[in-house]
Amino acid sequence: MSAGVRILSPGPLALLQDLGRPGLAALGVGASGALDRGALRLGNRLLGNAEGAAGVEVLLGGFEARFERDTWFAVTGATGSLLLDDRSVDAHRAVRAAAGQVLRIRAAETGMRWYLTVRGGIAAPPVLGSRSRDTLAGLGPAPLAAGDLLPVGAASGTDVPLLDFVPVAEPAPGPVEVRAHRGPRADWFTDAALEAFFTVEWRAGQESDRIGMRLDPPTARRHATETPPLLLERAIDRELPSEPMVAGAVQVSPDGRPTVLLADHPVTGGYPVIAVIADASLDAFAQLRPGQGVLFRHA
Repeated sequence: MSAGVRILSPGPLALLQDLGRPGLAALGVGASGALDRGALRLGNRLLGNAEGAAGVEVLLGGFEARFERDTWFAVTGATGSLLLDDRSVDAHRAVRAAAGQVLRIRAAETGMRWYLTVRGGIAAPPVLGSRSRDTLAGLGPAPLAAGDLLPVGAASGTDVPLLDFVPVAEPAPGPVEVRAHRGPRADWFTDAALEAFFTVEWRAGQESDRIGMRLDPPTARRHATETPPLLLERAIDRELPSEPMVAGAVQVSPDGRPTVLLADHPVTGGYPVIAVIADASLDAFAQLRPGQGVLFRHA
């Protein structure tokens, strides 16, 4: 293990993430981990790492880092401009950086999160078996700050794959279709509410982070003080005792707005779950921008 990456600017938020710490919910510890697991896995595969090696999750862009030694790296996830010193480099491929070169991740043009992986992985001390930052529980390495020096692990015996091009579907700028199963409390909602959930186009709300994404109803308000329509009306109004929660659970608060729980979600919740996002669709929420459309389809 050696120091390999110096953070010059973290941008709005940069976190160390791997594939999380699953299996500890009974202790009150959530799984956390990269929001876009596919992007992290791809970056590691491009470098010959184990797919769960830790990398840097960069929100939106504005990130700069200097390589303190010769390093293979990859950037995956969102789309936009990437510069190694003053030279443009491509995402979704392994790139060799010389000691002293600076990587700049500019503002994302589509999507929300980039993933920087390096050969050998980021070797920060693990907490409960993971190097992921859980923003709700405050577990794991602190958010990155200018001046931080990240240690890099030893490379495995696997060579860097020789790939000129990897076909990757870029984050969609328009409405995104996701698959969802009926939730364990679907019967707490009216038939009209269930139909509305699976037919209308929802919008990613401003109130979104790694814990969850609030969804706005499709009908815009004419005035700031106007109450949006209550589409997800309950058939059962009694109080629900707290229940275990999983990533992808769609809770509905009393105002009728759904919230999709994401990687840093609480392990229990008291709002009824109308649906659960199919695991294969969950990564899409990492790249949804506020105002972007979301269409739920039966899994």
